[in-house]
Amino acid sequence: MHFTLSDLVTDITQNAAESGASLVELEIRETYGPETPVVSRAGEFRFIVRDNGKGMSRQEQGRVVDPFVTDGKKHPHRKVGLGIPFLIQTAEQSGGGWELRSEKGQGTTISAWFDMANVDTPPQGDLPGMFRTILLFEGPGEVYIRRFRNGGGAWDLKYEIRKTELAEALGGLEDTSSLVLLDQYLRSLEEDKDEDIDNETAGEA
Repeated sequence: MHFTLSDLVTDITQNAAESGASLVELEIRETYGPETPVVSRAGEFRFIVRDNGKGMSRQEQGRVVDPFVTDGKKHPHRKVGLGIPFLIQTAEQSGGGWELRSEKGQGTTISAWFDMANVDTPPQGDLPGMFRTILLFEGPGEVYIRRFRNGGGAWDLKYEIRKTELAEALGGLEDTSSLVLLDQYLRSLEEDKDEDIDNETAGEA
């Protein structure tokens, strides 16, 4: 079972990484307003995962949202697949929604959104740790991660991460020292974003 939104995003992004894609893109979008308590950070949490993998036909899309259907390949010992079906259930129970678009041979886009004020919405979880895990998935040669927020106006891109650029800057993403630096860098990006929100909220008060 998943306990945080980060777990859900990681699960869906791993599916994209295992789809034969050369490119996987992840967007995290947070919306908050002047009435939103600073501690909650967001009125809505939304993510979008895109890949250019094998894609799905309409029939396959129908099967993938069914919790009682599994091909038995990815998890051969699991009788029920809970990836996308569990995402759908969580999004709808938390006052949000979801969307799946896919074309055979072209790729897949999955998005979901959650009302952070809803008592049934899971906590956000460790986003920098999630980004680190996603960047280390085997499969795609390139991974883009984009972090947006919206304080009531236009979407603001807070930062963008590219796997190839990080690998070049760190001399690879395999050894322990590189992974420590990667983790520190990702956490610094998120701390800078939180500081920006605090400053903007203070200015609105």
